[in-house]
This record gives sequence, structure tokens and C-alpha cells, in this order.
Amino acid sequence: MTLSLNQWTTRRWSVKEAVDGCVRHGVEAIGLWRQNVAEQGLDETIMLVRDAGLRVSSLCRGGFLTGDSYEEDNRRAIDEAAALGAACLVMVVGGLPGVVPGEPLGEISRDLPDARKRVADALAVLAPYAAERGVRLALEPLHPMYCADRAVLSTLGQSLDLAAPYAPETVGVVVDTFHVWWDPQVFEQIERAGREGRIASYQVCDFLSPLPADVLLGRGMMGDGVIDFGPLTEAVTAAGYAGDIEVEIFNADVWAADPDEVMATMRARFAALVRPL
Repeated sequence: MTLSLNQWTTRRWSVKEAVDGCVRHGVEAIGLWRQNVAEQGLDETIMLVRDAGLRVSSLCRGGFLTGDSYEEDNRRAIDEAAALGAACLVMVVGGLPGVVPGEPLGEISRDLPDARKRVADALAVLAPYAAERGVRLALEPLHPMYCADRAVLSTLGQSLDLAAPYAPETVGVVVDTFHVWWDPQVFEQIERAGREGRIASYQVCDFLSPLPADVLLGRGMMGDGVIDFGPLTEAVTAAGYAGDIEVEIFNADVWAADPDEVMATMRARFAALVRPL
């Protein structure tokens, strides 16, 4: 398992700048975001990554499957992941129908079981398309505080249950420390995910306390919050995961800092707290 930069950690950087930064700092893989790829251009992004000798550890993101118009954009996301050779397409599955992140509540559905059924129904549509293109969909459970607006999947167990009907190489799960560290069943579910061959991505960052007013930005540099990374990394390793480990941070202070300084800190904290480089 080697270090990967999730592009959102150095949000100010374009794809080209992030690729160049990975080369400068000896990072072998990058997790890309679709909007940045669109700005750079898909073909140019493919060329930049290839020429730099980097792996694409993930493409973020597909998902938001609980609404009525998910299919076209997710098929496009699958095609992009295939073109990039991404190890997986991260799927943030969406919250309650009608709830829009950051917007006041209007007319919404409060039927949480139905929202989760919508995710299952959408997977039945998208998984065959992904399988045909050799793309692995990676269901990402999010911390329960995001259940209403971003992800009605809150635990690895829920995600694994939804993935179960499909081949592991078609539907896997994301183990993200920020989202799963609190779960009393996290180690049991990581072991299950490994046994079923479902771990598609391992992402790390810290959980800040207190959280900022915008809880989306509560992800901190490793060592700045409350997570004990060693046992989680040991569990993921014991479960058989051998892919890249992405550092994915949503944090206003990190985004405002010099991205090269962020990269240097990221490498040092990763080596000290997550896994030796």
C-alpha cells in the first residue's frame, strides 16, 4: 500500500498542478475529481497521468442515486473512470430525495427505507454497465451526520449488504477513516469486506473536534483530530487490501495553505501515523 494524493486535499491545484506536485513529492498515485478532469480535459488528463507514471487510485465521484435523474451522469462517470484506468469510481449514494446539500428544505421525502431501496434499484441499473466497461463501483458509507443530504449509507455493513448481489470486482466499498472510525462494528466489517474481496479504496484523514460550523469541512490532517489510524490500517492490511491509500481532506485552512507545504506535511504525517513510506 502506497500513498496517494486525493486531489481535493490540494483543492487549489489543477489536474496538471496536482500531477506535477505528486512527481515532486514522490507520490505514486492520484485520486481525481470529475470537475477538475473536465476543466483539464479528459484526454489531456489521461496523457498527463500516463506521462508522469502515476496510477489513478480513484475517480470521485458518481452516485446521488436517490433522485430520479441519476442514470445519464453516472453512465458518463463510468465511461470517464474506464478511460482513466481508475482503480474505482467512488459512489456517494445520495441523501433523502429532495434534500439538496447546503440548501433550505423544500418538499422532501422523509422515507429513509425507500431512499435506501432507490440506491439498490439504481445499482441494479448501473452495475451491469460498469461491469461491461471494467469499472469497479465503490460504495462509500458516510458518517451519519450526512445521512439526510449526502449518503443514506452510514456503515460499512450497509454498504456490503448492498454490494452483495454483485461480483466484488464490479461493486466494492470505500473504507474512509473519517466516516467509519466511530462505528463499534468497524473492525468486524473491515474483516468481512476483506473476506468478500470488497475493499476498493482506503482513504484517510482525521476527524476534528470540535467540528467547524460547516461539518463538511471537518476533515483534518492526520494527527490533528481524534482518530487512531494504526489499528484501522492494520485491519485493512489484514483484510488483504494492497491498493493505494488516499489522503482526502476537506478543510478550509488546508485549502488556503501552500499546496507544496500541505504535501510535505501529508507525507510526514502519513509515514508517522498511517503507514511507513
